[in-house]
Amino acid sequence: MSLQMVSIVSNSSLLQPGFSLLNFDGHVFFFGQKGWPKRSCPTGVFLLDIKQNELKMKPALFSKDSCYLPPLRYPALCVLRRDTRADEYQYIIHGGKTPNNDLSDKIYFMSLVSKTSKKMTFQCTEKDLGGDVPEARYGHTINVVHSQGKSMSVLFGGRSYAPLAQRTTEKWNSVVDCLPSVFLMDFEFGCCTSYLLPELQDGLSFHVSIARDDTVYILGGHSLQNNTRSPNFYKLKIDLPLGSPSVTCTILPGGISVSSAIVTQISDTEFVLVGGYHSDNQKRLACNTIVLEDSKTEIVESVSPEWTPDIKHCRMWFGCDMGKGSVLLGIPGASKQIMPDANYFYILRCKGTEEDKEEELITQICSQTSSEDPGDSIPFEDSEEFCFSAGANSFDADDADMYNEDDEGDESETGYWITCCASCNIDMNTWVPFYSTELNKPAMILCSSGAGHWVHAQCMDLSETRLLSLSEANVKYFCNKHVDLNKGLQTPQKVMCLKKPPIKTLRKKKTIKLSASMKKSFLRRLFE
Repeated sequence: MSLQMVSIVSNSSLLQPGFSLLNFDGHVFFFGQKGWPKRSCPTGVFLLDIKQNELKMKPALFSKDSCYLPPLRYPALCVLRRDTRADEYQYIIHGGKTPNNDLSDKIYFMSLVSKTSKKMTFQCTEKDLGGDVPEARYGHTINVVHSQGKSMSVLFGGRSYAPLAQRTTEKWNSVVDCLPSVFLMDFEFGCCTSYLLPELQDGLSFHVSIARDDTVYILGGHSLQNNTRSPNFYKLKIDLPLGSPSVTCTILPGGISVSSAIVTQISDTEFVLVGGYHSDNQKRLACNTIVLEDSKTEIVESVSPEWTPDIKHCRMWFGCDMGKGSVLLGIPGASKQIMPDANYFYILRCKGTEEDKEEELITQICSQTSSEDPGDSIPFEDSEEFCFSAGANSFDADDADMYNEDDEGDESETGYWITCCASCNIDMNTWVPFYSTELNKPAMILCSSGAGHWVHAQCMDLSETRLLSLSEANVKYFCNKHVDLNKGLQTPQKVMCLKKPPIKTLRKKKTIKLSASMKKSFLRRLFE
């Protein structure tokens, strides 16, 4: 194994946990960017051009008759061929999270329809199914099996949002395990059937699945209900006779308790298991080789690469299979760097130089990777427009076919993901909406101390009612750190007492008439 660091020339902030890689004719394409697509690449699909350890992201095009494909993170995808020997193939994409934090239940078929030296054009179509259609989910897997001249897709696992009746404002985006049902999808007839097997008791997500002929092998996975990582190694055998299909499950020995691992194929019967987690806080640095032969099925420990200190000491990592025995790995960048959402990337090659020249392998691989589901929410940009094809000269020049967000202005909204205080725990990789008014960014409020600085409302323990009242009222706010200092600097204002005006009582004068004798008597007494 060899590990090589690569530098991304264009903006690496688009590559966040949950992305997917598609391999068409030896070319690797990126899908599932952070945020809605922009004008520079309205499709959200990029060619990863790697030369001299530099990675450039070049926009890909969609044909005019394509449906819209949103950027989906943590979807299930696999390769679909007519039969195991067919050269032409297309990708199946199911589920995943949209930039609006919604879960998709749609099924898309993506195929390459045009290829030139500078452009590759894809066609994307949406498929409808009847019967036991799987609910919207993410963190699941899908594979294609072949039996008796027929083929079907097998879907298993994943997470979904809690039912609407159980969702509250505080836990609106809380997720639960999907039922451990096995779905068989027949895209030729447009039908789907679900199976409940006694061996599969718990729902699993972020597991690994490998399909070979008529069998799907499932390894690891995380269960939210039990907060455990399954140590079981499942073998699903699908028989497709003329009548109803038959699905059986067997638990094989030698499983590994792991989640979010990555699998890449190095030969017809050998696969390499890389990365993942033993627990929420413990990465899995060991590598294993999975051997799937007709006579034996085993998992053996293999020699791990020399991990760099950054990889060893980072808290999380993520990545995806590039095909042909290579894996793209990413780790978070330094928290104090200029772009806090930028990541460092490595390419792990599990085969030798001569083996890399072999023909493309036809065995299906599907694995779900994450940073232990950190992506309940990631900062997203607003979409400016959607279109599915570009003009003939849209990206002709060599210096224009590389995607560059700087051409469209700064829309990264990186200011939302600052460390606002000593107790700040807002992380763009793990943040989920806390207030009902939040969608894809945390609510912030300006502290008026000094020149002013922004703080997260959730870190200040502000209730939703208080936050709404502060946003509507024209008053100064001081964060928890500066509120006491502000109180000490304030001089109590002198309270002026209001004088109440006297109440004047008007009395009516009485006129008394005196006779002449009474006047004389009054004057006599006055001068005596």
